[in-house]
Amino acid sequence: MRESHTAVLERNVEWSGAFAVEPYEVGWASEAIYFIRALAVTGERQGKASEDELKGACGRVQISPDGMHWCDEGTAVPLPKSVGEVTFARVAHFGNWLRVVGELPDGVRLKVVVALALKE
Repeated sequence: MRESHTAVLERNVEWSGAFAVEPYEVGWASEAIYFIRALAVTGERQGKASEDELKGACGRVQISPDGMHWCDEGTAVPLPKSVGEVTFARVAHFGNWLRVVGELPDGVRLKVVVALALKE
């Protein structure tokens, strides 16, 4: 029987500018899926970010052998553009540690829940 685990890494966290999700040690797993759900999306225009402001905005999956030194793995994680939207990215080849990093456009804030689902 395969083992699985889901870790909630960010809960009610507001991102603006550069962001980095809490690193997580995943060396035992053979596959991972990041899920990002938007709780709030705000921007400079009338307090609500438009889809144009978030067009093309995404995070990047990073890998690390030690949880301190990071490099891009190559997978892009699209960011949700509206409240309640959930986006995801699958990762199959990684070392001991994973995280997601990125940068939001100026004036845009995104409140999120980020979960990492792992399977052996």
